Formats: sequence, structure tokens, C-alpha cells
Amino acid sequence: MKLLGLVAGVVIVNVAILSPGLLGVEIGGSPLETASAATLLIISLLVVLYGSYTLLFRPPAVRPAAVHYETREDYAAGLSRHRNVKVLKDDMSLALDQMERIGRKKAALLQVLGRRFDPAELSYRKFHSVIDEVEKLFYLNIRGILNKLSVFDAAEFARFSDNSAASRFSSSLIQKKTALYHEYLSYVKGSLGANEEILLKLDQLLLEITELGSTDYTNVEDMPCMQELSALIGQTKLYQ
Repeated sequence: MKLLGLVAGVVIVNVAILSPGLLGVEIGGSPLETASAATLLIISLLVVLYGSYTLLFRPPAVRPAAVHYETREDYAAGLSRHRNVKVLKDDMSLALDQMERIGRKKAALLQVLGRRFDPAELSYRKFHSVIDEVEKLFYLNIRGILNKLSVFDAAEFARFSDNSAASRFSSSLIQKKTALYHEYLSYVKGSLGANEEILLKLDQLLLEITELGSTDYTNVEDMPCMQELSALIGQTKLYQ
């Protein structure tokens, strides 16, 4: 339909200009009319050819698809895309290592729980629920890192960090840009620190579960680490 509209428009323009009953520009008349008519025909041909190519043959522009992080592999792939950035290399390696460790810790916790409780018991379900929620919090921090890095331009940061930038820009501008990029890096390190704390609390929870036989808790919620994890989850839900 677009192509038909384009052709119809070109035809109407040519008829209006070349028709003797309208503008009456003709080939064979004065030199100016002949040149104008020939130019019109050539331009019309080019417009039709380019329009045909654009509408029929050139592939449409593809918008970059939004990145969705659902599986552990999605998060690992997202982090790996930033491993070659010099200022992020160590942080990305740490984040990937943390993902490996939380997987192992969760497996160890579920194994210990399976030995001490029946999966149908209320205590088992409470432990399992807290572990799942903490894992979600862990990956929420990873998602935050990836969202920040999606708008982080490492090349621009490198240019402003270069000594030659001092001769091109004011010191105030350089300071502001540097402070902005340091905010990105601080956010990444802060999220990694929060995840390291989660891993530590899972280690503490594992120790407390293994010591259940030598302690007397009337309720699993009374366990110190369970209280800390529940408070952490509650704060996150309040923030969201």
C-alpha cells in the first residue's frame, strides 16, 4: 500500500507539471522547459526506485530487545559481557564467584535440612522459604548491578580519566563526570558487599542448623541467623 501510494504521488506530480492543460512543461519546448521536464522524469524514476527498494527489499530496523534476566545463566552471561572492561574486571569475577558459592551453599543447606527434617514439617518449610527469599534478594542485587552497567560507558570514563582531558575540559566538568562514574562503581561494590554478607549469613545459618541438637529453640524463628535473615528480607520488601 505504501508503494502504491508513492507511485500514485509521483504520477500525480508528473501529470500536473507535464500536462498541457495544467503547467504545460514539455520536452521539446524551450531549453529551460526541456531541461526541467527531463530533470523531473529522472528524479521521479529515482524516487520510485529508492522507494521500491526501501519498502520491499531493505530489512526493517530492528530495535534491540530488552534484556530479561530469569535464569542463573542469564545473569552469568550479563556479567560476563563486562569482564573485559578494565575497571570492572575484578568486580565481575567476584560476582560470578559469588553466584557459584550461593548455589553450593543453598544445595548444602537443603541437604542438611533434608536430613534433619521431613519436607512436610513446618520447620522445614520455614527454613526453605527463608533460603529462597534470600536467594531472590541476592539475585536482585545482581540485577541492580547489571541495570547500572547497562548505562555505564567505560570508554567515556577512560577518556575523562586521561591526562589529556584536562586541556580540553574545565576541571569542574572533569570532577563532576569522574564523581558520576565513581557512583556507578560504588554501587557495584556496594551490591557485591551486600551479597557477600548474604553468603556469610547463609554460612551462619548452616552452622546453626547443624547445632540444633545442642540448643533449645522453641521456634525456628528464634534462631539468631533466622531473625537476621528475616529482617533483611523484610527491609528489602519495604524498600520495594
